[in-house]
Amino acid sequence: MPGFTTRPQLRGDFGMVASTHWLASATGMSVLERGGNAFDAAVAAGFTLQVVEPHLNGPGGEVPVIFQAVGGSPRVLCGQGVAPAAATVDAFAGMDLIPGDGVLAATVPGSFDAWMLLLRDHGTMNVRDVLDHAIGLAERGYPVLERIGETVAALAPVFSRHWPGSAEVYLPGGSAPRPGTRLRNPALAATYRRVVTEAERAGADREAQVEAARRAWSRGFVAEAVGEFLSTPVPDGSGVPRQALLTAQDMADWSAAYEEPVSVAHGAHTVHKTGPWGQGPVLLQQLRIAEALGTGHDVREGVSAEFVHRVTEAAKLAFADREAWYGDPDHVDVPLKELLGADHTARLAGLVDDARASLTPRPGPVAGRTPFEPPVHTPGAVPADRTTGEPTVGSTGATPADLRGDTCHVDVVDAHGNMVSATPSGGWLSSSPVIPALGFPLGTRAQMFWLDPASPNALAPRKRPRTTLSPTLVTRQDGQAVLAIGTPGGDQQDQWTLTALLRILHGVDDLQEALDTPMFHTNAFPSSFHPRETVPGHLIVEPGVGEDVIAELLRRGHRVEVARPWTLGRLAAVARDPDSGELRAAADARASQGYAAGR
Repeated sequence: MPGFTTRPQLRGDFGMVASTHWLASATGMSVLERGGNAFDAAVAAGFTLQVVEPHLNGPGGEVPVIFQAVGGSPRVLCGQGVAPAAATVDAFAGMDLIPGDGVLAATVPGSFDAWMLLLRDHGTMNVRDVLDHAIGLAERGYPVLERIGETVAALAPVFSRHWPGSAEVYLPGGSAPRPGTRLRNPALAATYRRVVTEAERAGADREAQVEAARRAWSRGFVAEAVGEFLSTPVPDGSGVPRQALLTAQDMADWSAAYEEPVSVAHGAHTVHKTGPWGQGPVLLQQLRIAEALGTGHDVREGVSAEFVHRVTEAAKLAFADREAWYGDPDHVDVPLKELLGADHTARLAGLVDDARASLTPRPGPVAGRTPFEPPVHTPGAVPADRTTGEPTVGSTGATPADLRGDTCHVDVVDAHGNMVSATPSGGWLSSSPVIPALGFPLGTRAQMFWLDPASPNALAPRKRPRTTLSPTLVTRQDGQAVLAIGTPGGDQQDQWTLTALLRILHGVDDLQEALDTPMFHTNAFPSSFHPRETVPGHLIVEPGVGEDVIAELLRRGHRVEVARPWTLGRLAAVARDPDSGELRAAADARASQGYAAGR
């Protein structure tokens, strides 16, 4: 319905923050009000998200950041930690897949170092300033959302039987916290208080303090506590002891780093994404195919059956390429220039049948090379976590692998024109046991590797897994940043973002209206998460697309599932008009927790 919004778009000229949790947005705005810039605000909001959305991210996770500083060009900050030095395919002998829970799947925690590097190089505040809100919320407590309570309730048997550190934090009084109550994490607060103390011991210089904080994490007490915890086998979600591959030395050997984005022009704009160690280029491929098909120009009037069909078919082709070609470019040769080139785009667009949905993956040769085709695991029923992007919450007694976590997102723009988009994830409370001395669990990002050496995303020591985390930055022709946007949702991130982005780039000026668009996505390719299932022909839509659209999609052969209303996506976005200086922001009303703040 054109013109419909769930809440007003924010407009102003001072600063804007949009995120997946109102407390993170409030934190970022507080930092802006105290004189910080967009980078200070993004860092503080990121640390707040680790506290208030523990089922979706944590300090043991990772974060990709794409940003543009005033006077600079778009840059990517990679906060994706690598596989341990001991992580070889042989280390998982007897397994078809890397487990989805437990310490075997841990990669180097990357988020802390990335946030600190961003603060050092582009922020203005010190370590205490950006950690203050997170520490306070962990000490005093934060409101328990319904999803947190449901997730903890489902995991309570695992916590109480096998993961005592998790029980200590998430089962206060021996039971799961009820929605609306407050949950504290004093161990995490103490960890960050010690980081602040060690930073300030370095003296008054701001950069010296940040470097001291980074050392405390990767070479100091945090790495030591991680190494000690992993020195003996640790139970997975079923209680089986597993010897981790990650060590304190792995943490010491890695640091976050900057790199160039991957970019394509679209009309009067250029869209920037991370490299193929993430799934970012898949959005660019979809955008190129959509452009070749003439899709997008009519989306101002709503979501038609033709739009949904073409975007879905483009996604199937682009995600087939993701599985066939994407991986850490430091380890494998990813033919990205060819994948984004006109010839390949035209070939893929030519495969789209406007009358019929495709039911099989169709990766093609690129530069004369044969594509990798992963094994297809088809479940008996569509797994709920692939339809909503949220953790699946089943009956009490579910395993952590059943309750895979999701992701967060934050976008910030300030009056100067600095713009940041970040998608923190990993280290979920369902991933592995909380380390008692630190107050957080490690992540399970290594589950995204394949154990087949033929895959470009095959497991290898010191290699980045090909993740789903995918922030987006858009510039106009003169190079100035005009939009930052993103969403949680795993494999769905670059499908939901594409729908909103096409509307924004083709004339929907109200960001909130673009985010409120009825969403849809396909699962017709291997999931990035254990057990890596594929659901051929599957298309899930929100009922807001309309009964006529659903009927036409069924007629074209899509295996349509209608989701519950307002369940697909948790988008956030900020925008800036460089000519007027006006700033705008919006956050998805879905899940009733994302908000924008600004003035």
